Amino acid sequence: MQVSIIGLPKSGRTTIFNALTRGKAGTAGYAPTTLAPNVGISKVPEPRLQGLDRLFQPKKIVPAEVKYVDIVGAARVLGKRQEIGGQFLSLLSNADALLEVVRVFEDESVPHIEGTIDPSRDMATMDLELAFSDLAIIERRLKRIEESLTGPKTSERDLLLKEQVLLQKIKTELDKDIPIWQQGLTTDNIRSLANYQFLTAKPMLVVANIAESQLAQAPSIEAELRSAYSHPQCKLAALCGKLEMELAQLDDDEAEEFRIALGLAESALDRIIRFSYQLLGLISFFTTVSGETKAWTIPKGTTALKAAGKIHSDMEKGFIRAEVISFNDLDSCGSLAEARKRGLLRLEGKDHIVQDGDVITFLFNV
Repeated sequence: MQVSIIGLPKSGRTTIFNALTRGKAGTAGYAPTTLAPNVGISKVPEPRLQGLDRLFQPKKIVPAEVKYVDIVGAARVLGKRQEIGGQFLSLLSNADALLEVVRVFEDESVPHIEGTIDPSRDMATMDLELAFSDLAIIERRLKRIEESLTGPKTSERDLLLKEQVLLQKIKTELDKDIPIWQQGLTTDNIRSLANYQFLTAKPMLVVANIAESQLAQAPSIEAELRSAYSHPQCKLAALCGKLEMELAQLDDDEAEEFRIALGLAESALDRIIRFSYQLLGLISFFTTVSGETKAWTIPKGTTALKAAGKIHSDMEKGFIRAEVISFNDLDSCGSLAEARKRGLLRLEGKDHIVQDGDVITFLFNV
């Protein structure tokens, strides 16, 4: 899973990146010519791996990972009504979700580019920037379709006309400042748009970057901003980026002590990853083979056949069956042998829908 982090200049975007990745990227004084993004990998917190470690005692535990990309140079474009293109557009288009950092904190030493703090205004500005990018793509494509309609075969013409109607419909709504994820498109429409990688169609995580003095107000800040982003494809969280960045540099036990003292229920990383999985409809399954216990991330509704392919294409091609048990059943049994004795270890075929927490051994023949 890849999440690209965006935000207006001086919103604390890189601070949030450091908090999520335990990174140490510079948070001030970027030269305007800086183009290279900050890239960091975070291990997905997964308590069930600890249980599997206890049961199987493998040589190696491998958690799932999330890649965070801080689009440093894009700050020169965002908020200035310039078309997002080139490397920036590629980094955003390849993301599974976007994480938008919105400034809520006050800091006289870091003046806001608009002179005042107004999260709703900044969120609207970012929406317009992303929509502007999508409109530019649509206009170019519509022009090419019009040129192609001069004499294609009937079947091709029908497909082009269908695409033209859909794009014109989307363009009309974008012109009204309605992002694609709020346009109520059908599943077939969304599937047909997948290759475009439209930015306003991507799931959005909004992080309201608050000051430490605002921690007690976090629930009310979230509630106020959430009213504008009440949609299944959007999640919003209020976090103190500066504090979370500092805590990310401590060891886990020390950081946990500070969080308890501050009344913080979970880390920024835990919360953002949890929201990411919910937004993208992702689940985890586990394998234990050759001394390695590993967590895998797949979309809900994935079959055993496709889950095998997630591990290796040969496993999908030569799939025979899958031995499956839920983590909870395995944990209560204490061993695979006991689970087999109780009839809880099941043999499933390629059409079995993998459930969150399934522990699977794939049997295949190449």
